[in-house]
Amino acid sequence: MSTILIVDDIKAVREQFSYDIQRKTGFEVLTAENGRQALEMLSSHEIDTIILDLEMPIMDGIEMLEVMAKKGLDDVPVIVYTAKGNFQRCVKAVQLGAYNFFDKEEVEIEQLIRSIEITLEHRALTLENRELRRAAHQDSPLIGQSQTMKELREQITKVAAVPSNVVIFGESGTGKELVARELHRQSPRSKKTFIAVNCAAIPENLVESELFGHEKGAFSGAVRTSKGKFEIANGGTLFLDEIGDMPLLMQAKLLRVLQEREVMRLGGESRVIKIDVRVIAATHQNLDDLIDKGQFRQDLYYRICTHQIRVSPLHERLDDIGPLSTFFVERICRRFGIPQKRIRRETILGLRSYDWRQNNVRELENIVERMIIQCAGKDLFPEHIPPDIRDSSPIPPQLDGKTLQELKEEAERNILLQALQSNNWHITNTAKALTVSNHSNLLKMMRRLGIKKPS
Repeated sequence: MSTILIVDDIKAVREQFSYDIQRKTGFEVLTAENGRQALEMLSSHEIDTIILDLEMPIMDGIEMLEVMAKKGLDDVPVIVYTAKGNFQRCVKAVQLGAYNFFDKEEVEIEQLIRSIEITLEHRALTLENRELRRAAHQDSPLIGQSQTMKELREQITKVAAVPSNVVIFGESGTGKELVARELHRQSPRSKKTFIAVNCAAIPENLVESELFGHEKGAFSGAVRTSKGKFEIANGGTLFLDEIGDMPLLMQAKLLRVLQEREVMRLGGESRVIKIDVRVIAATHQNLDDLIDKGQFRQDLYYRICTHQIRVSPLHERLDDIGPLSTFFVERICRRFGIPQKRIRRETILGLRSYDWRQNNVRELENIVERMIIQCAGKDLFPEHIPPDIRDSSPIPPQLDGKTLQELKEEAERNILLQALQSNNWHITNTAKALTVSNHSNLLKMMRRLGIKKPS
């Protein structure tokens, strides 16, 4: 629900506007009697639009707009008004960033509400565009500081620079498409089109038309000519996800396209279309096994697999659960339009103890979203972790002839190591996270278990 802030020194005006807007729109309406009070409310509330009187004591509307600009609060749209017909001040307000203005004596409430609705639509588009620009210009969409992720980013940078085809291997939900998009973003083709196709999601009888296109009348239902994904991606990158599920007949046709660098639309076999496309494929399957079973062509494998990139599952990079969880919290709160929440260190420790051998990054995002919905406050505590995750059995230990005492020490050591890594080896913070009485006791535990900070 949108929140509107009305700023006017006359109480009757504030209350009348508030009543009319709430009654006709259902929006939440807050009020302030001067610019100074309004600025305080801006720092403590999520405000979507401000209705601002320009003529007020203490701090008038113009002064408030100037302060908002200085403090970086000018992303909140403002509609200004005056009761004195002083439109020169309204023009100045617009120059300072106001979205619209009106005469308080002449405006109808329906006009005001429509202006608010237009302003809210404009704000939504502005925020969406800002998020898209942020996503497009960030250094990398691949979140994580584990050694595994650092090596992955280094490999992407090296492979992106060359035009060869690539196959990305990884379990479902590990982020193979993100890797493909990052390869494209860092490549010389970055200004051209990136097209993603899920080979497993296309019916077998439509795969050829989807990839290569068709002419009008090529088959029943082909009422117009349609370009295929290879044509659309010409000059750019084509991402073939789950290529292991592509039918054998289509594999042969794909091989020919990659060899000849040309396509022919269905029903237009007499017309050859030259293409320049980099192909990035991905699969969760073992292509060598599929080749042995006769389900994947070996010649196609060699054609597409010039470079191999493996995306590690989440259970192999537990250090990334903290940064990933923080990223998802921020993104989900923005998407829902709610105040930002904070995930506690002890909550991250709880998530790290889950058996991620069965799930991956996509599942972690779903869990974080469920936690946000259940959390009424600002902080996400361990009790907000869904019961089916919190109460699940930990990864069973490997006995290997170990005594009970040895297994207990091993478990204690693993828990302590995870806590230290999550707190960047800060002893006091780790002691607090583990509810150890003081840091000296934690140091004793580290010595007993043979844990030393890496140099």
